[in-house]
Amino acid sequence: MTIGIVGGGAWGTALAQTMTGNDSDVRLWVREPEVIESINERHENAVYLPGVKLSEHVRATDDLAWVAEVSPVLVVTPAQHMRSVLSNMPGKGQALILCSKGIEAGSQKFLHHVAAETVSHSPIAVLSGPTFAHEVAQGLPTAVTLAAENMELAQELAAVIARPALRPYVSSDVVGAEIGGAVKNVLAIACGVVDGAGLGQNARAALIARGFAEMTRYGLARGAKAETLAGLSGLGDLVLTCSSTSSRNFSLGVALGRGGSADAIMADRKTVAEGAFTAPVLRESAEEAGVDMPVTQAVCALLDGADVGDVIDGLLNRPLREEGV
Repeated sequence: MTIGIVGGGAWGTALAQTMTGNDSDVRLWVREPEVIESINERHENAVYLPGVKLSEHVRATDDLAWVAEVSPVLVVTPAQHMRSVLSNMPGKGQALILCSKGIEAGSQKFLHHVAAETVSHSPIAVLSGPTFAHEVAQGLPTAVTLAAENMELAQELAAVIARPALRPYVSSDVVGAEIGGAVKNVLAIACGVVDGAGLGQNARAALIARGFAEMTRYGLARGAKAETLAGLSGLGDLVLTCSSTSSRNFSLGVALGRGGSADAIMADRKTVAEGAFTAPVLRESAEEAGVDMPVTQAVCALLDGADVGDVIDGLLNRPLREEGV
């Protein structure tokens, strides 16, 4: 069997390596010539996933049509590039599994809506959950949510991508799976700020709890199911991303908490911290839905250059209220 993967960053490369677990061949679409050369000649993505030996079953290419000849295709491009990449995919009706996390700027659309508009002939599923790329690539146990509106499709695709160390749980709640993945990136920045500012473990635990309440309020308002938000793609991913420096979003928050400039921090990085792009879109979407998201608003303020101390004081001095969603 041959599986296609679009996107040669750390996560796309990790998925490519994992998909070879049953001797499947993987066609991996990559933009950068140096990454293609590194994967095909040295069996390593030295740019985005250094130190991980890749199977000879992984072949990288810049030919999107060659990748799109197979099914399914796992799409792992940054959220803000999803529309342009999908618009250039040949229309063969292949099943697409969206593995990116974010909300499209401007339109405020979830990625499965973007995909439905650009490749309406393809069945769409979403894969999300607590997935650090380097652990997945090393074959460490990982569980994910695989969501599709058609449960039969979700079950079929789960059977295709399941591996001994990759366990997909199926769901029909595509919106919930997407919201969990998008919102947790923003909250991870906030938790990184707590760490960088030296506010302690109590504060980080409180922020995770209140952030989950924020995620739940927004998710329910947008039609997600509470059990999805409390599952792998919501709470599970939130706990992982908010508690490890391996998270790009958390490490961005750490630098912000130490007084760094968002523009300067991100200019020095090869990889994308999706939460920085999702935060302002999420804030706008929440305001339109009438959902209070103070942590998200605080992250947006920090990304816009607000003083860390002022933003923290603003959160701590909010009016007292009952606990709960």
